[in-house]
Amino acid sequence: MAALHLLLGEGGPGNLWNPTIIGVLTVLCAVGLFCGSTYLLLGTNLGGRLGFLVAAAGLSGFLVLLTSLWLTTPGSATGNSDLDPPHGNSASWKVVEIASTPAQSKIPAVRELPTKGRPGALVLLTQVKPAIDAAVVATTPVAGTAAAPQPFATLGISSSTDYILTFPGSKSYQYIDKTENFFWHRPRYAAVEFCFARKDATGALVNGPNGPVCDALKPTHWAILKYDYGSVRKPVVFYWLFSLLFFGLSLLGLHWWEQDERARKRAALAPVPAPSA
Repeated sequence: MAALHLLLGEGGPGNLWNPTIIGVLTVLCAVGLFCGSTYLLLGTNLGGRLGFLVAAAGLSGFLVLLTSLWLTTPGSATGNSDLDPPHGNSASWKVVEIASTPAQSKIPAVRELPTKGRPGALVLLTQVKPAIDAAVVATTPVAGTAAAPQPFATLGISSSTDYILTFPGSKSYQYIDKTENFFWHRPRYAAVEFCFARKDATGALVNGPNGPVCDALKPTHWAILKYDYGSVRKPVVFYWLFSLLFFGLSLLGLHWWEQDERARKRAALAPVPAPSA
């Protein structure tokens, strides 16, 4: 294994050999070393077929225990448990619409936010700021790469300092979903008002007593966001189901082997019919 790493590491970083081929070969060698050595020991004592079934049942049973711990350990829903289980996309806010007011939104639930929602706190503005930046701030594509789609970057905002979320009279609303279901949630929306920052003739920001101020000559806009709950549980559930299926097939194989062994013993103990005269 050490010689393999030394050999493949000669190609330098960031190429086909390292880390692609070296990673694949390392996994194959690890599986062959740990699983193969266990099967070799069991096969020499129990036989090839029974040794394979016992080794497979032991490995799949360990995987069932491990994946069950991933599901039940506190923090597994966010991928931050002490066992550090695999997890998918993390939860985040995503901009789905830019409107003049919530009443002009195309989403019925958003139009009801001023009456049925609750005012957004400062922590909400902190959470949605990166999502709004990614949506409304026009980015310059890197040479040789395709530009990422930005359907909401049509307001002429070129920097995150060109707009303000917290200003006198600003409003924000959010709908808090109280569902605690493990498998699904109701949609969660937020509406945040923002204004354009005022600039002087040189293009510099005009600051007031509390920082940049809004440009009174430009209208305010509302960023409509939807909460993406992510898919942090999906990989763990998939691994658990696969391990459970693998474990069940291993036990079924052991059951079939036992049935065959009993049939062979019955055939060996069956009386030999006496020859007829």
